[in-house]
Amino acid sequence: MHALPDTVEKPLRAAAPRSPLTGTVSVPGDKSISHRALMFGALATGTTAISGLLEGEDVLRTAAAMRALGATVDNLGGGSWQVAGRGLGGLVEPADVLDMGNSGTAARLLCGLLAGHPIFAVMTGDASLRRRPMLRVTDPLSATGARFTTRAGGRLPLSVEGAADPLPLDYRVPVPSAQVKSACLLAGLCARGTTRVIEPEATRDHTENMLRHFGAVVDVEADGHGRIIELVGQPELVAAPVVVPGDPSSAAFPAVAALLVPGSVVTIRGVGMNPLRAGIFLTLREMGADITEANARTEGGEPVADLVVRASALRGIDVPAARAPSMIDEYPVLAVAAACASGTTRMRGLKELRVKESDRLAATAALLAANGIRAEIEGDDLLVHGTGAPPEGGGLVETHMDHRIAMSALVLGLATRTPVRVDDAGFIETSFPGFADLINGLAGNGGPDSGPISAA
Repeated sequence: MHALPDTVEKPLRAAAPRSPLTGTVSVPGDKSISHRALMFGALATGTTAISGLLEGEDVLRTAAAMRALGATVDNLGGGSWQVAGRGLGGLVEPADVLDMGNSGTAARLLCGLLAGHPIFAVMTGDASLRRRPMLRVTDPLSATGARFTTRAGGRLPLSVEGAADPLPLDYRVPVPSAQVKSACLLAGLCARGTTRVIEPEATRDHTENMLRHFGAVVDVEADGHGRIIELVGQPELVAAPVVVPGDPSSAAFPAVAALLVPGSVVTIRGVGMNPLRAGIFLTLREMGADITEANARTEGGEPVADLVVRASALRGIDVPAARAPSMIDEYPVLAVAAACASGTTRMRGLKELRVKESDRLAATAALLAANGIRAEIEGDDLLVHGTGAPPEGGGLVETHMDHRIAMSALVLGLATRTPVRVDDAGFIETSFPGFADLINGLAGNGGPDSGPISAA
């Protein structure tokens, strides 16, 4: 069994590198696809081979949960895994509490998976996850006949008694959320009839793609800016190989670092370019970023390309709210790019950021303020005022146990006049193992204490 890494407090500092960032790197496998590959492998008949799986703590929690539910999950080494599934409806009752660590995606999707199986389970997480609301998934899932009990405010730990004969859902998602949509579709797998989910804005469609990949019938119809997704229940899911592309959310960090450090040229191999996930690269290009795609291809039903990123002078822009679902996790590092751009960048419609690992909207504004950057929140919008010159820096950033805030602050430190410190970077391992080593390697420094990112 693959051991879960310990999360320990780890203060770090980042300073401007002595030379440009250069080289070719790969980023960890897409976290969203990794979670789903393990879950669908557990639900399918036969053995699913997975390559490129992200081996960060969040995904390892999902692997452990699938084992607890009866699937055989083996790590073959080098990012290759295999899952011997139980078949749809064949999950078994776990003997102990399912601990999802820091992963909101895993917890919410697992609610949907469990809702359609007639078993009892209890789920918890770390201190950060236990503060995050689950009602937005448990409320619609209750219409299947599943019963959920939570702490006050719909928070973990929660218990679920899945439905013996789950009802199909017909649900309009009030706020764009791929997690809520996916939880409803997972619950609909075991229901007789058709589950229908309406989303007001199109969100990442990895669940729909993977359902089809494993043999389910899924129809998608455009509905204004959104979509109507229909899933025919009780399909025969059959094991299918999954190639996990590089995570675009992870690729955004070395990409922005390369844009901000003068003279840098960095190639990032094999990045997932699903248009419902790659909004960050479109936005950076609109700001003047020199980002080109090479070796474009399709792997496992997902578009993939190598990204070549060159240091660029950026300008402030107005980022429309409709783009938020395609880059919801990348706003903190986009704010860092905006802090180094000329003029004001307005990022609209960021309500969803308030219920991430932290109140990520407030945490991003605080990150900037701590380093002498003018920014303000207006409603659900974030405004960042760049001067085109390197920001002052010198701040200590409170990460609030949020890996993306930690990485964004460290990327900022590569561009500021004075180093930036973070109070705890331990949670970076949940999504991007080896992040500091990758950046230090691009800067020509292999050691943990000799590169631009070092112990504080």
